[in-house]
Amino acid sequence: MDNIEVGEIFTITDESEEEQLVEVLAKVNLEGTEYIAVSFVEDLEEDNDEDIDIFFLKVDADGDLDAIESDEEFEKVSKAFDEILE
Repeated sequence: MDNIEVGEIFTITDESEEEQLVEVLAKVNLEGTEYIAVSFVEDLEEDNDEDIDIFFLKVDADGDLDAIESDEEFEKVSKAFDEILE
């Protein structure tokens, strides 16, 4: 997963082992670590006014996607994306 671009669509496996298509909405680099904000393509296509769920993922050194582990890290990333997505 090297060089993930905004607008890119790929498949992730959720907690219940189901595959979901997600689209990259934004990316940010914080303190040398890259993070991406993604949302389910299905939600984006519905094009309604309801809030769209946005998830943040960390891109590790190998270009693989990781969950954000700590609340502190999540807060930092969430704040950075809020500024970008406004």
